[in-house]
Amino acid sequence: MAKRRVAVVVGARGVIGGNLIDHLEATGEWEIVGLSRRGGVDTDRVRHIAVDLLDEHDAAEKLSELRDVTHIFYAAYQDRPSWAELVAPNVAMLVNTVNAIEPVAAGLEHISLMQGYKVYGAHLGPFKTPARESDPPHMPPEFNVDQQQFLEDRQRGTRWTWSAIRPSVVCGFALGNPMNLALVIAVYATMSKELGVPLRFPGKPGAYTSLIEMTDAGLLAEATVWAATTPERANQAFNINNGDLFRWDEMLPKIAEFFELDVAPPLPMSMDVVMADKEPVWNGLVAKHGLEPTPYSDVSSWAFGDFVFGWDYDVIADGSKARRLGFHRHVETAQMFLDIFRDLRARKIIP
Repeated sequence: MAKRRVAVVVGARGVIGGNLIDHLEATGEWEIVGLSRRGGVDTDRVRHIAVDLLDEHDAAEKLSELRDVTHIFYAAYQDRPSWAELVAPNVAMLVNTVNAIEPVAAGLEHISLMQGYKVYGAHLGPFKTPARESDPPHMPPEFNVDQQQFLEDRQRGTRWTWSAIRPSVVCGFALGNPMNLALVIAVYATMSKELGVPLRFPGKPGAYTSLIEMTDAGLLAEATVWAATTPERANQAFNINNGDLFRWDEMLPKIAEFFELDVAPPLPMSMDVVMADKEPVWNGLVAKHGLEPTPYSDVSSWAFGDFVFGWDYDVIADGSKARRLGFHRHVETAQMFLDIFRDLRARKIIP
């Protein structure tokens, strides 16, 4: 008889959490509880709880019933204007989650923490590449590091274990998410076509030719579960990426071809600024093509696009540790983008 596994996915409505739930559900081996502020639609294997994890009392009240939980997959995130301001809310949400569930879940086996290349200082400027899990920390503040330290301290003397998963930019389907690069590109290209202009790289000149890598959300889900369910991989961090590198000067023409667009030379500009007045264009596209009535705010993660396209230095990490230890999945990034665009079309998010 198969062992009963009950997963709590924290941040269930994001790119990472949503795709992780899809993967867990597809295996047929898990009972799943999704946590988010907005809640969600329940299925046979998934039930959602709307909870404010910044509110200690709300978390305790709504999560104390989760006595059968075996695995916590933490992928929640709260944005703030500065790096220092990110620490308090993001650490508090993790602490409130663990404080509510761990004392009542006697069968808890593992807590998985979703991190990223911020651990290596990728968001601050040119950093040592390829980054490796053994690299020393950078000058704080850094909430990813503080979250991991909390788990390490909390785990000592217990039966459960932890893992820290470090993807690059995660690409997959999600709406209303502030960090969704594939959707940024798809909507930007779609609106460029509607306005009769070629596709231009909008970021810093150096970013057009720097090396970068992505992490497919499906691959990330598989790797996250692999690390959480393989005892020999416990209490470690893993870089998880597609396994290939690219430069935007090579990738952009492939994207333009998909959208039947010409490519013009790069033109540095803030997408957050130049796309701010384009809501009428978007609404016109929705009506013209009979698309799903998706609000412009749910498809316009322009500030995140500016952030990624502003990396005028290599942003790469060594993903070989996970592969050496048994995770061998690989995704071709160009194909990943095209598959996501096709999925967006199939869902009638873009024409």
